[in-house]
Parts: sequence; C-alpha cells; structure tokens
Amino acid sequence: MVLFVLAPAFGLFVERVVMRPVQGLGEAERLVMTIALLSGLIAAARWIWNPNVPRSLPTFFANSAPLHIGSATITWHQAITMMVAVAVAVSLRLLLHRTRAGAEMRATVDDRALAGLTGADPLRANRVAWILGIQLAAVGGILIAPELTLDATQLSLLIVSAYTAAIFGRLRSVPMTFAGAVVVGCMESYLTGYLPDNSLLTGLRLAAPALMLFVALLVFPHGRLHGRNIRLRPVPVPTIRGTAIFAVAIVVFGVVLGTVLSQSDLITYGAIFSLGIVALSFVPLAGYAGQVSLCQLSMAGIGAITWAHLGAHGQLWALAAAIAIPGAVGGLIALPALRLSGIYLALGTAAFAVILDDWIFTLPSFRILGVRISLFDQGSVQAVGPRLFGFQLRTGTELMVASAVALALASVSVAWLRRRRFGRQLIALRDSEAAYAMLGGNLLVARVMVFALAAGIAGLGGALYAMQQQSVTAQQFSFVTGLPLFLIAVVGGLAYVGDGLFTGTLLDGPLNAMVAIAPWSANLAAILPALAGIGLGRNPDGLTPAVRRDWEPVARHRIALAVSGVAVTLLWVLRLMHVINGWVLFGGALAVLLALRGYPALRPAATGEPEIPVEWWGLRRDWRPADEEVLARGIARG
Repeated sequence: MVLFVLAPAFGLFVERVVMRPVQGLGEAERLVMTIALLSGLIAAARWIWNPNVPRSLPTFFANSAPLHIGSATITWHQAITMMVAVAVAVSLRLLLHRTRAGAEMRATVDDRALAGLTGADPLRANRVAWILGIQLAAVGGILIAPELTLDATQLSLLIVSAYTAAIFGRLRSVPMTFAGAVVVGCMESYLTGYLPDNSLLTGLRLAAPALMLFVALLVFPHGRLHGRNIRLRPVPVPTIRGTAIFAVAIVVFGVVLGTVLSQSDLITYGAIFSLGIVALSFVPLAGYAGQVSLCQLSMAGIGAITWAHLGAHGQLWALAAAIAIPGAVGGLIALPALRLSGIYLALGTAAFAVILDDWIFTLPSFRILGVRISLFDQGSVQAVGPRLFGFQLRTGTELMVASAVALALASVSVAWLRRRRFGRQLIALRDSEAAYAMLGGNLLVARVMVFALAAGIAGLGGALYAMQQQSVTAQQFSFVTGLPLFLIAVVGGLAYVGDGLFTGTLLDGPLNAMVAIAPWSANLAAILPALAGIGLGRNPDGLTPAVRRDWEPVARHRIALAVSGVAVTLLWVLRLMHVINGWVLFGGALAVLLALRGYPALRPAATGEPEIPVEWWGLRRDWRPADEEVLARGIARG
C-alpha cells in the first residue's frame, strides 16, 4: 500500500499540483514549494500523531537469530537493508543510463526546453522522477524507522544525511552516492562509539552529517542544475514618497499596538516588528541578489546572543555589535559558499543552520586565549531593553514602538539600496552571474557584501526579539522554526520592501490570534504557512504587490482616507479611555477598512490599463522610470 499506492499517488500530487505551476519561476520560488511540503508535513504529522507519545516499530524478523560473519553480528533487518540498498543502486543505474525514461530525466535537468525540442517529454520526465523519488524515500523510511524514534522532526531532518550522500555523487552519479551513504553511515557510527567524552563535543555527533554536508558542498565540484527557460521577474523601484509614507505607517501601527495591547499580549504579538526585520533580510539577499539562504533566523539567534551578553545593561554600542557580529558571520559564510548557487547554496545555508542548532548553540561556556565565550549556556539567556539618551526602554509598549521604528528605518534603507548602484548590481548578479562578471563585476565582493548586509539586518531583528521576549532559548532560532518565516516571506514577495511588515504581521498576528480565540486550532495555525507556500504558484509575484494594487485607488482618494483615519482614531481613543476593549478596536478598524475597500468608487478598474506597445511608450502614455530597466532586460534577453 505504501510503496505502490500511497507513494505514487503522492508523487503525482506533488508534480501536478505543487511543482508544475512554478516550473518556470526563479529558484527561490521553486525551492519554497519543497520547503512548504517539508514544513507542512511535519506540522501535519504532529497534528495526527501526538509527539509526546513515544512510538516504535519492530524490526523485520526480530525473533530470528542474527547472522554471524566473522566477528561481526548482523541482524536480519540490517541484512535486508543492505540488500535493498544494493538493489536500488543497481536499478537506478540501469534506469538512468539504459532506458529512455532515464535519458529524459537527465536531459530535462540539463536543459528543459532543448529536451522538449528533441522529442522528449519534460512533464513525463518530471512525473516519473517525483514518483520514483518518493517511492525510494518511502523505502528508506520503512527501513530506518525501526532504528529511530517515530518523531516527525527527527525523521525529516534525516534529509541532511541523505543530501550529504547525494552530494558525494554531485546529485548525478549513483555509485558515488552509494559510496557517500556508506561513508556517512560509518562516520555517524564511529562518532557514536569513539567520540571522546567532552562537553564541547557532545553535540558534534548530531551535527556531523550537516558539517559533512557543508564540507562536501565546498569540496566536490558540481554544476548548475536549473534549466535555461526560467522567467526572471522584474524588481520594482520604490518611490521616495511611497517609502516615506510606508515608514510612517509602520511607526503609527506600532504606536497603536503598543498602547492598546496588554502586557501579556505585548509578549505574544510584540514580535511582529522584530520578526519583520528578520524577514526583511530576505529582500536584498534573495529578492535582489537571488541568493537563497535558509539560515537567516540562525543569524537572528547570533544577534540575540550578542545583545544578551554585551548589552546586559542596555549599552547602545552592543546593539551595533548585534548587527556587526552576525554581519561578519554572514560574510564568512559567503566566502566558502562563493562557488555555490541555487539548490547547493540553499543546502549549504541549511547545513550551517543545523550545525548551529545541534552543536554550536548547545555548547557550554568555554575559554579561548583566556576570553570566556558564552552562548545560550545550554539553557536560556536574559535580555533587557536598550538605553537611549539616559532612558532605558523597559516596558513592552516602549520596546514595541522601538521595534516599529527600527523596522521603518530598515525598510527605508533597503528601499534606498534598491535605488542605488549597488542595488542594480545585485539585480544584475541575480539575472546572470556570468554576465555580471564579464562586465567587470566582482562576484566575491558583491556576495560577501549582500550576505553581510542581510545577516546584519537579521541580527538586529534577533536582538530586538530577545529584548521583547526578555528570555530566549536556542530552540526559538532553530532551522525548523525558521521555515515558516521563509515561507511567508516568499509568499509576500521577496522583491518588495513591504515584505518585512507583511511577514511579521501575518506570522505573529492572525496566527497567534487564531490560537488565542480557539486553542484547538494550534495545529491548523502551524500548517497554514505551508499551505500558503504551496499556493505560491497561483501568484508568483507574491501578495504584497496584489495588496498594493488593490489599495492604490483608496490611497489616491483623500476624502476617503481622511474619513477612515478619523474613524480609526476615534476607536483608538475609545480604547485608550477603556470604553471598548482591544477586540472591538481591531474588529471596528477591520470593518472600516472593508467598507472602504468595498466602496464602488474606490475599486480598481476591472479591465486594468490597456496594453500599450513598447514603441509607443512615452507617447501614448507617460515615460516611467522602470521602463528603462524593462527595455534593458528585453535587449539582454534578445
């Protein structure tokens, strides 16, 4: 049932519903679909099977006598596993190199469009690949489940070990992949049995597969995996006026929330702006430069640690250190990862995040050259608010407003970056690294700078998050915890400055409110980001530009804006006077916005702007600043 019914059916579902709509999009958008599946299936498994209930499976032929080969003792389950592994390796080798289906799959990876022109069927190749891949994953799960605890997160993170083995074969060679799997398995076993009993090395065994994956990515040569039929999407240039209004709106939103929420709610919802800053770090890195990173929440964790230890008394210089130290770490990651791109870069950053989770963040305090180094101290760290002009921010309201101001300033900075030369260089780097280098661009400098910039932004968000939570643990910055953040950021639109506020609000607002209203919906709230990520194919530009288009007519209608502003301000004053509670305030504000949006005179035109040929731009309609970039892209593609 699992191998020949459920696995093929799920493979067909993934290929047809999830992956096919995003086949022609960028690597970040396509990668987010598989991450959405990973995050969603973990949440679904925790929903269906209580993770607090221990479960185990019996091995095959558990009551049979084991086999003895010399001094080695091999159980029947181990023998079956080895025989199946050999059979799978031989069968895959024959399939990929001796059959038409295998040739189609390999050709589709190299160049999807060219494979179609030569008579191959890329859709069929993808379908067969997904079915076969999920069947093999099911075989692996059946064989390894009796050896491990049935925990969704633990079993899902076995993908790190699996990818380590696959990288040995450069995702192409079956024999080398098989050899890599043997090396990884032996390494884990030897570390379990012979690793010295040292508190600094306790987490090394758990982090060893991720560490080996990171090293393998850097050592083994590999080429690009994406085809040449990817449609690059333009990156809009934010206007000065629009960016200023948006920044003011963020601060106003923070002031309203900070003054109407209770102290307990400020802890629950206070992370809207700090997590928004972490999400904003994806915009220059992935949205502008096209560099996919899955360790941004880990960078935020480094920022939180830095602030907790250096800013124990609210010293403002420690906040600069919380930006600089993660920035330096991000730059160091970019140096060895210079030759990585696409899925390889995503794997490398994911491996780095898992190394931090399983080893670095779990280390006890230690000394290097007489200097005491302390991270999470195998527990939690305390954080306080910063001291500004002799006044220390202590309350949740003050910290929320400070976080809102920080998000506004960070958003303005990212928008300013897009308008500058370096922003255009990053977009050129995303479009074609080869062309960027050929025209005189320095790949090393550009990558190091954008990774450092993004890590510094994430570090700022992590420091503010630690201040608001007052106490943070390593689990709050884990790789799995960061997946929903990445998913919602991609769904919001990585190319748009408003993505930070969108991600923070959606991740920490409605989802937490849904759980507060209906505690039984906690599992549903955990799975919603994955469902949103799967729905990305229907709106590849993200939700931020769609929301902006819908509300542009409202923003141009001054009378409507004034009336709605007065109504919301009145509700806010009533809440400050304790005439109404917070739910009435937000419900009333939502009703005002819906009424404003539904007013016929403020609805966007159904037909939209008529399409004007490029040769008439500047004549039949006004010339726009973005037209120059559109023409340059068209000439480059031609």
